[in-house]
Amino acid sequence: MIMGNESRRLLPLVIFLFSIQLRVSSAFGICEHTFFDGYKLYNFSLASPLPSFPHGVLSEDGFYKVAVNGTVLWFQLCGGMIFNHDPPRCVECSGCGGPSRCGMECSALVTIRAGGYHVCITIGQVSSTDVSILDKLNPFKGVILRMSSSGKEHNCSLSVSMLCDSTGAQGPDLMEKLGTCEYAATLRHPSACATITSIHGNGFGWFGNLLIVVICLFGAYMVAGTVYRHFFLGVHGIEAIPDLDFWVSLPHRTQIYASSLVRQFRGPSASQGGSYSQVNF
Repeated sequence: MIMGNESRRLLPLVIFLFSIQLRVSSAFGICEHTFFDGYKLYNFSLASPLPSFPHGVLSEDGFYKVAVNGTVLWFQLCGGMIFNHDPPRCVECSGCGGPSRCGMECSALVTIRAGGYHVCITIGQVSSTDVSILDKLNPFKGVILRMSSSGKEHNCSLSVSMLCDSTGAQGPDLMEKLGTCEYAATLRHPSACATITSIHGNGFGWFGNLLIVVICLFGAYMVAGTVYRHFFLGVHGIEAIPDLDFWVSLPHRTQIYASSLVRQFRGPSASQGGSYSQVNF
């Protein structure tokens, strides 16, 4: 009976920890973005752990909070919000957990004061998260993370500009209202800095790749042919090389072909076209 009561006490904690693990794991797929500018491949992994930020760009408090002129914005990047303290207190919290669990079932929420009450409006869902490059001419600048939510009364969104800052995290300090239910915020974070995973344009391009493939196929043909002739046909020494006669005669064939091309481009020689031999009678 004691064990049963203890299990009941631990069950909410286990569920809570499992929900955190599930949300953090899903964040890796949501917040992966790559950008190719023709020469370099930029990789953004916003939820990957860093030495000073074990959860990447995710707030360790479970949420970010910005308050401006009576409007309060809560949001989490790359996952859903988790409240251990200071939860939103609203009359309505449709689409984000309801009044009892407000903020626990969405990724962005805004609180406005209407008629003397605080009303919460869901403006972002985890499933709607989209990451794009902030400045295509300067990919190192950072990314924009956009999330949205559609409801019966509101079609809302939140765009968070994440600026690359390798020195540490700053913000968000400001919030902007861009439309009827469109909000924007800005923060600086090391996770918004790109890493170059591949560099192109300094080699031979597609021709170099084709040449490498041809060389590899030729090498495989020579090795396989030599092994077959040596072990299965009993041919030893240099004679084990496949098509040896062709390879030996290849330089001479190439010389003849090159000479033929030269004669075709030069045409008949002057000595052949304008000289006559003297005939004695």
